[in-house]
Amino acid sequence: MDSTFFLNPVLISIILLCVLCLCKVNVLLSIMISAITAGICAKMNITQIMNTFISGMGNNSETALSYILLGAFAAAMTQTGLAGTLAKKISQLIKNNKFILFVVLTVIAMLSQNLIPVHIAFIPILIPPLLNIMNTLKIDRRAVACCLTFGLKMPYIVIPAGFGLIFQGLIADNVVQNGMTMVKSDVWKYTTILGLGMFIALLISIFISYRKPREYENIEISETKNNQSDKFTKEHYITLFAAFATLLVQLVTKSLPLGALVGLGIIFGTGTIKHHKMDNLIDEGVGLMGYIAFVMLVAAGFAAVLKSTGGIETFVSSVMSVIPANKIIASALMLLTGLFITIGIGTSFGTIPILAVIFVPVCISLNFNPAETVAVIAAAAALGDAGSPASDTTLGPTAGLNADGQHNHITDTCIPTFIHYNTALILFALISVILF
Repeated sequence: MDSTFFLNPVLISIILLCVLCLCKVNVLLSIMISAITAGICAKMNITQIMNTFISGMGNNSETALSYILLGAFAAAMTQTGLAGTLAKKISQLIKNNKFILFVVLTVIAMLSQNLIPVHIAFIPILIPPLLNIMNTLKIDRRAVACCLTFGLKMPYIVIPAGFGLIFQGLIADNVVQNGMTMVKSDVWKYTTILGLGMFIALLISIFISYRKPREYENIEISETKNNQSDKFTKEHYITLFAAFATLLVQLVTKSLPLGALVGLGIIFGTGTIKHHKMDNLIDEGVGLMGYIAFVMLVAAGFAAVLKSTGGIETFVSSVMSVIPANKIIASALMLLTGLFITIGIGTSFGTIPILAVIFVPVCISLNFNPAETVAVIAAAAALGDAGSPASDTTLGPTAGLNADGQHNHITDTCIPTFIHYNTALILFALISVILF
C-alpha cells in the first residue's frame, strides 16, 4: 500500500462525508459536496462530475417514487385515523411496559422486510402517534432507533424471504460468478450467526446502553389528532384492504410503485378519502417521505461518481494487496473495507457486486470454504448500512422519531446503530471464520 492510497478519491470523499455529517451539515448537501470532491480528486471536470451525478440519480428513481407513493399511502392511513387507532391498540397492549413496546416495534419492523415488504414506509405512519406514550415512559429514543434498525436489517441478512431473498440471491450469484461453488438456499445457514450477533447487540442497546430514562417535551403533532378512535371503522377496514392489495400487486408485478398506486386507487375509489382532499394527501406524502426519497436519489448519484472515478477498485485492490496469509487478519481487513465503502454509498445490496469481484478470489487463495466466504461477504456488505447517514435503514427511524423535532439523525440514530450493529457484525463474522 503506497502513499497514493491516501489520495484515493473514495477515501477522501467518504471521510469528508462523515466529517460534514458529524458537523451537522445537512445530509443532502454533505453528499453532494463529497461527490464533487471525489470527482475533483479524480481529475474529472465539473461538467463531467455533475452529468455523472445527475445520471446516476436515476438508479434509485424507482425507490424514490416508491417512497413518495408509500408516503401518500401513509398519509391516507393517518387521514382515516387508522394510524392513531393502531397506536392506541399498541398503547393498550404495552400497559406501561416499555419492553413490550420494544418487542412490538421490532417485530413490526421485521415483518416490513418479509411478510409485508413495505420497508421503512410504516415508520412515519406508526411512530409519531406513539411518541407521547414514549415520552410518558421516558424511553430513550436511541433504543427505539436500535429496535427499528434491527428489524429493518437483520431479516434480509438471515431470513430467505422478501428483501432477504434478494440480498442472499445477490450473494450467491456473485460468489458463483467469481469462481466459488455456492447454493442460494444455503446462504441463510451461513449468515444466521450474524443475526445472532445483531440480536445480542439489540439486547445491549435496550438493557445497558439506553436503559436510563430520558426526558422529552410533549409536543402535539397535528397528524396524530385526526379521526382517532378506539374501534376499527369501515374506513379502517377499507384502508387495511388497500394495504393488502398493495402487497399483492407488488408480489405479482414486482413493482412497489404500482402496488402503492393501486392501494391509493382503492382508498380514493371507495370514497374513504374524498377526492377534494387528494392534493393535500399527496402533499402530506411528499412531506413524510420526500426528503428520504431525495436523499436516496442523491446517494445514487454519489455512488455513480465514486464508481466513475475508478477509486473503489483501486481502494479495494490496495487493501487486498497487503492481506497476509492469515484468515482472521484477512477477514478483518475485508470487513473494514466493506464498512468503508457501504457507509459511503449507503446500500448493502449495491455493495455486494463491488466487493465480491475482489473478495472471492482472495478467499479462494486463502482456502476459505463457502460458509466462511458468505459470512465475510454478507457482513462486509451489510456493514455501514446501519450508521450510514445516506442509508434508508437510518433515515427511516429518524423520519418517525423526529416527527416532533427532538431526535437528531446523526447523534441519535446513526452513531448508536453504527456502534452496536457494526461492532457485532465484525465480531461475529470473525467468529464464523473460526467456527466454520
